[in-house]
Amino acid sequence: MTCRQQVWIYAVSSEKTLDVRKFLTRLLLKREKMMRNKFFKKVVMMIAGSLILPTVAFADIKMGIILGFTGPIESLTADMAGSAELAFKEASDSGNLLGGEKIIPVRADSTCIDAAAATAAAERLVTAEKVVGIMGADCSGVTIAVANNVAVPNGIPMVSPSATSPALSTISDNGYFFRTAPSDARQGQLLAKITMSRGIKSVAVTYVNSDYGKGLSDSFVNAFKNLGGEITVAIPAESGKADYSAEVATLDSAGGEALAVFSYVDQGGPGIIQPAIDSGAFDRFILADGMFGDRLHTNVDGDLTGSFGTVPGSASNGAELFKKIASGSGINNNGPFIGESYDAAALLVLAMQRARSTNGGSIKDNLLAVANAPGTKILPGELSKGLSILNGGGPIDYVGATSVELNGVGETFGSYREFEIADKSFKTIRFH
Repeated sequence: MTCRQQVWIYAVSSEKTLDVRKFLTRLLLKREKMMRNKFFKKVVMMIAGSLILPTVAFADIKMGIILGFTGPIESLTADMAGSAELAFKEASDSGNLLGGEKIIPVRADSTCIDAAAATAAAERLVTAEKVVGIMGADCSGVTIAVANNVAVPNGIPMVSPSATSPALSTISDNGYFFRTAPSDARQGQLLAKITMSRGIKSVAVTYVNSDYGKGLSDSFVNAFKNLGGEITVAIPAESGKADYSAEVATLDSAGGEALAVFSYVDQGGPGIIQPAIDSGAFDRFILADGMFGDRLHTNVDGDLTGSFGTVPGSASNGAELFKKIASGSGINNNGPFIGESYDAAALLVLAMQRARSTNGGSIKDNLLAVANAPGTKILPGELSKGLSILNGGGPIDYVGATSVELNGVGETFGSYREFEIADKSFKTIRFH
């Protein structure tokens, strides 16, 4: 029945006076309302359907880790990498990183000593893997190569946990290079003071022929002379040689109360110490961070009791807290540069959060701000807290495992652990 028929029937059958026009108006409005309701129902269903979205998958953020997984410090780098990956995982698991994004660490081998190989490895990280930052490199020479040839030209920030050459303080990095290990300019001076305080007045020196070895040797030699000590000879030695008898003969001929060996624990250093002990040339050795590691006691067959040296380290609350976290994750925290590696990775993550971006230039522009006061102090295991504060626009002061505080060129003053060898182990004497 049509609407018109309904109106006619009602009008003729009604005993009451009816204004047909008013009735028709009401009926038409009712019909219009019904049609409008149907329309809105369709609209609501369309909107509801549009709101049923697939789960958002955040893009993974790739971070490079470039260390010498082969070469003269290969026994040290597994725990260094594991420490950095621990920080990346902590940030990813927090759910607070850039709204819930995850970090995928990508490893590459610097070899520690081959600049060409390190450059090629870094290029792969940047061009093929598309990393937004680099934790590394490790040894100073390859770090300079990676910075100059890859990181800086491509706008990729890098934070080294162990490159200590003084030359890195003045490279043209456009602000993209940082380091959490202190410069050997300070380590050499400190080691010279420690040597003099132990009553040693004359020292022979050998160093690995690299940016690391030369920089540390120069710092030590100059400081020791300024303190009134005698350097009988200072000679370079190539890493990885099978025979160092010629170098040891030169050192023996020059003499000295102790032999300073500024080399690497897996190659070079033990090759010099062993013939020095066997020939009776020296029985006391002065060591630095590159020679610190359990492998020294297995690579050298002889008594190293009384030998001493320095390695970056502190007795801070952050350092003690990190030891517990690292041990719980199966990381050997007694080696060098373990805490520095965690801190290097953490700084990249926190700078990225403050920048609210994965752009390399934005990350480097925010790194000093998260590393220094003012702000809420952030210790190991507190990256989620730091990320949350930054997300809310608040300031943080990342202290970390190594009491991080970076100067204007992006490096730390740092602190050192003085050690002495006894019973085939490293005994802590004090912290400086």
